Amino acid sequence: MQLELVPMHKGEDQNVIVGQTHFIKSVEDIYEAVVNAVPGVRFGLAFNEASGVCLVRCAGTDQTLIDCARDNALAIGAGHVFVLILGNAFPINVLNAVKAVPEVCGIFAATANALKVIVADDGTGRGVLGVIDGEKPKGVENDSDAADRKALLRRFGYKF
Repeated sequence: MQLELVPMHKGEDQNVIVGQTHFIKSVEDIYEAVVNAVPGVRFGLAFNEASGVCLVRCAGTDQTLIDCARDNALAIGAGHVFVLILGNAFPINVLNAVKAVPEVCGIFAATANALKVIVADDGTGRGVLGVIDGEKPKGVENDSDAADRKALLRRFGYKF
């Protein structure tokens, strides 16, 4: 078995969700969940089939983001994995809707950070072992850092 670290490529102002699902119907269902969660959302979605013709299935509302999702899914190359690239929305806006899709088994990451996917390859198939999301901690927040965090959440409208 070989291990590979696969970097996810996306624009600096974009977010990515990487997850696992189990059925070709997922492409349409995740698409519907995202457009229903955020009207006017720009996104690209790609899903790797794990049997049959084993194609990367794609959908979305923005061709550049669809291409980005497709390229990332192809690079991961693991069956039943999906990549969702968000252009004008944040994971918090769509994550519950995506997780509620019956075919979705789990989410590996939902982030704007640099993301690397740890992939195992046994010669016939590939699987995601986990992810490296962003950077390692540089310390522990103090009272000033906590105040900054709380102010940021209120400025974004997530807390009142």
